[in-house]
Amino acid sequence: MDFFLGGLARGLRLLAGLDPEVYGIGWLSLRVSLSAVVLAALAAVPLGLLIGQRRFPGKRLVVVVFNTLLALPTVVVGLVVYGLLSARGPLGSLEMLYTPAAMVLAQAVLAFPLITALVIAAVTTLDNRVGPTALTLGATRGQAAWTVLKEARFAVLAALAAGFGRVITEVGAAIMVGGNIRHFTRTFTTAIALETSKGDFAQGMALGVFLLVVALAVNLAAHQLQVRWR
Repeated sequence: MDFFLGGLARGLRLLAGLDPEVYGIGWLSLRVSLSAVVLAALAAVPLGLLIGQRRFPGKRLVVVVFNTLLALPTVVVGLVVYGLLSARGPLGSLEMLYTPAAMVLAQAVLAFPLITALVIAAVTTLDNRVGPTALTLGATRGQAAWTVLKEARFAVLAALAAGFGRVITEVGAAIMVGGNIRHFTRTFTTAIALETSKGDFAQGMALGVFLLVVALAVNLAAHQLQVRWR
């Protein structure tokens, strides 16, 4: 217990002292994860809205597939993205491997099925007359879809927050496609794994505490948006 408390105390001192390496890792992690969520949401929210509102053959199977992908292992995503971006892969010419951009791509793939599945669930529980009523009142299909999205805005925001939580805490894909390069692709989780393996428990605890603070701040911001939108 003394070892744990001592490491926690030293970690908090690193945070209070504005340790540049710790805060640099924090900024990179936040930037990569937020970019990944935005990229995933651009496709996941419209797709979830479409699937949730439309009736079509095989819809139940599609929903089951997205629900299954909620358990998609991060190392599998890392392996697939690594294969695509490696020198022998179809996207090797982009030279994205071991860069923050590769990490954004991998994390976006992770967040995509989660956000899609949650948006489908949110839209499905809405009154199915919202969209048709908007169309009856003269709205275009795009305006009707926007009306449905506004009705489900609290659940959609929660889906985005869940997607952020999913990607900022993952480690497998980040290591595989980012390489855990110091001052370039080292994130919260990869740094925690590295520092703990080196025996630097204080640094690992500092990063762990910082990770929790960042996650709390993002969720508080999402909660404030929900309050303002009521």
